[in-house]
Amino acid sequence: MQYYVDGFRPGDPDVKAPATNRDPLRSDVVPAKVDVLIAGCGPAGLCLAAQLAGVPEITTMIVEPKHGPMEKGQADGVNVRSMEMFQAFGFADKVKREAYWVNQTTFWKPDPAAPQNIHRVGIAQDVADDQSEMPHTIVNQARIHQLFLDVMKKSPTRLEPHYGLRVIDLEIDAGTDDHPVIVTLDRVTEDGTATDTITVRANYVVGCDGARSNVRTAIGGKLHGDAAHQAWGVMDILANSDFPDLRRKCLIQSAKEGNVLIIPREGGYLFRMYVELDKLNPDERVSNRNLTSDHIIAAANRIMRPYTIDVKEVVWWSIYEIGHRLTDKFDDVPAGKTATRTPRVFTAGDACHTHSPKAGQGMNVSMGDTFNLGWKLAHVLTGRSHASLLHSYSAERLEEAKRLVETDHKWARIMSSPPGESELDGSEMPRFQKQFIENLEFTGGLAVHYDPSNLIASPEHQHLATGQIIGKRFHSAPVLRLADAKLLQLGHIAEADGRWRLYAFAGMDDTGQDTGAIATLCTWLETDPHSPLRRFNRKGEDIDALIDLRAIFQQEFTKLNYEDMPSLLRPAKGRYGLRDFEKVFCVDHKLGQDIFEMRGIHRNNGCMILVRPDQYVAHILPLDAFNALARFCTDIFLLNDAH
Repeated sequence: MQYYVDGFRPGDPDVKAPATNRDPLRSDVVPAKVDVLIAGCGPAGLCLAAQLAGVPEITTMIVEPKHGPMEKGQADGVNVRSMEMFQAFGFADKVKREAYWVNQTTFWKPDPAAPQNIHRVGIAQDVADDQSEMPHTIVNQARIHQLFLDVMKKSPTRLEPHYGLRVIDLEIDAGTDDHPVIVTLDRVTEDGTATDTITVRANYVVGCDGARSNVRTAIGGKLHGDAAHQAWGVMDILANSDFPDLRRKCLIQSAKEGNVLIIPREGGYLFRMYVELDKLNPDERVSNRNLTSDHIIAAANRIMRPYTIDVKEVVWWSIYEIGHRLTDKFDDVPAGKTATRTPRVFTAGDACHTHSPKAGQGMNVSMGDTFNLGWKLAHVLTGRSHASLLHSYSAERLEEAKRLVETDHKWARIMSSPPGESELDGSEMPRFQKQFIENLEFTGGLAVHYDPSNLIASPEHQHLATGQIIGKRFHSAPVLRLADAKLLQLGHIAEADGRWRLYAFAGMDDTGQDTGAIATLCTWLETDPHSPLRRFNRKGEDIDALIDLRAIFQQEFTKLNYEDMPSLLRPAKGRYGLRDFEKVFCVDHKLGQDIFEMRGIHRNNGCMILVRPDQYVAHILPLDAFNALARFCTDIFLLNDAH
């Protein structure tokens, strides 16, 4: 973590210096105009707001019908990809400290000797070796909300939600490009009663307002899909039990009474149970059954025989019906109009995809939506990129949502199948256990793979870094920082600050010398008029304001000299021109964790890896592919004099 670059400031370094060119939006005053209006303070909305709050040039407003933040309930699973994202926001360590870590998953099915009883049939590692440096964690969704709210409040804009406001409709004024989205909001009381109506104009609106999204409805979007006609109950409880795996994630199938999923929660005592209840008729809704927490507890005890659950306190509970639905568009541009229109309104999270909660993807995928969208909105609103960049949000996230719904649909069917119908022929392993193991990349959030586009290059040079897949997230590994020999994860240098990262991996004999490939690359980046650092940086900006270059060498740190490194790797920054000592890294030979070996980096030639602000690999190139890098960046960024 770097601070003091513009002068010493006492106190919490997470509290950023306030923006000097504007006053914070007051949460008790509704502005007439904003750049971005976000509907909904769920995970998707808060993830987006936390990103935009760090950009002083952008005015952001986030509204929520409730009169305060969530306190308990709903989602709880945080997959490893989301934990990597939390690292960029600066609160992954807090989550790791507070959360339950899912290290193992156990599988239970009917005992052949006594089918009315269950017995353990398998144990699986929950996070595969070297899948991520992050754990799979379980923590209350409300806590995640609060951590995002803390980021917002400590940001330069001091952003806070406008509670008690609900988007009810919007329209786009086609006659202007100046705040063309006219948003109608209701002011609502704590019991949900609407009082007066307010109008706000925005440049962009993002609907993170749930499955019944008014934003989606306003742009003509609909959720399409099916329902499994199966009622499930979920409850967070404090309870005593003779069940031995209460502090391990468990998938349980009974012979005739249904299925249970147990998720231990943070704090050492609390745990969650997803419990299969009744089949529903095709024309029936779950609300017709008048099911309560007592029904959930009774069903759990039937399923888990011979074990019992003695519930002492129900912290939160809900009844739901499994459904898999997907909207046909994530923005307001009609099909066939992308060449002539750019988006003004977007949907994210449950507003555009819904599914069962048992794969633990709802909150994670929702945050993935807006982590994708946030930097793109910031690029456009600050003049870094043309508005056509925003087409890529729907193009990329719609494909991932389709994969989510398809995979979750399959998983939900397996979880709800009677044991006799879900075994694989000739296999000793139950199908639900096999499917769980096969799905580890998906449930970890690591299956996202964006297709080639102007933001994702073709895999022509994939052989130079076989463990960093173009279109997938940058896979971190340990390195040593040359200036102070600190061991750290290379991926952790990337903050959620809207910047691109360019990782230059040196060839075998390169030590940063003047004749080496790293020095040649640095000279071109620093001096050539075609360099993206020269073309797209603005007057007065630090050299790494848009693209942050880091170099990684194969030698141990005693064989390298910081003072011999190219000047671009020792840049002067901030108002005092202070030297940045954190641009150069080398392999961790002492512990034997070689990033070149772990991530398949070409030993002889090295390579450069360009990574997007949302941590996805955009391009892999030889170290001397200057023209190819320049061409790729030209399709994304606007020239530094184009505002």
